[in-house]
Amino acid sequence: MSALNDALLTLPARSPRTTEQPDRHLRPLERPRRRRPRVAYALIALAGALAIGAAQMGLSLATTESSYRISALTQEKNQLTWQKQELDDRIAGLSSPQYLAANAAALGMVINQSPTYLRLSDGKILGAGKAATASSAIDPLGKNAVGNALVGDTPLVTHPDATIKAPPVDTEEEVATDAASTLPPPITDGLPTPTTR
Repeated sequence: MSALNDALLTLPARSPRTTEQPDRHLRPLERPRRRRPRVAYALIALAGALAIGAAQMGLSLATTESSYRISALTQEKNQLTWQKQELDDRIAGLSSPQYLAANAAALGMVINQSPTYLRLSDGKILGAGKAATASSAIDPLGKNAVGNALVGDTPLVTHPDATIKAPPVDTEEEVATDAASTLPPPITDGLPTPTTR
């Protein structure tokens, strides 16, 4: 053992730190520095919020404007519908038999009391075959004619100075007096009963 001891003594002494781990330099930690908020992020967030607010206001204005536009177009449609109805009534009046008869009479046309017809299938003439006289026995606009309020006071096509007389319009007083004259007398003593024996 002496040889082993001698060999160990001749070897240099090693420390366990040097062989196993490298030297470390330990130092105390510094306080972490506070990061300054970045201005760019704040500006982007603010710009995004402003953009969202502006878009919302723009959409609100567009919606409000479109609702007013729809209301105006609906009103215009109603007015055009009323005008169309008035024109339809006018066309109906101008194509009425009374207006056509008045224009025909103003042109000198007369109503034949014995009309004649031509049957197209065989070309045969049906009726008396007499010519009409210079004056008509039937007055299409006489007192027995049915009044037409749609063409009342409308000038004739053939004579702009001549018009069809408008039928008289009943006033409320006339309607009330007519209604009162047609009603039975009021009952004041209860219901009338027949006399029986």
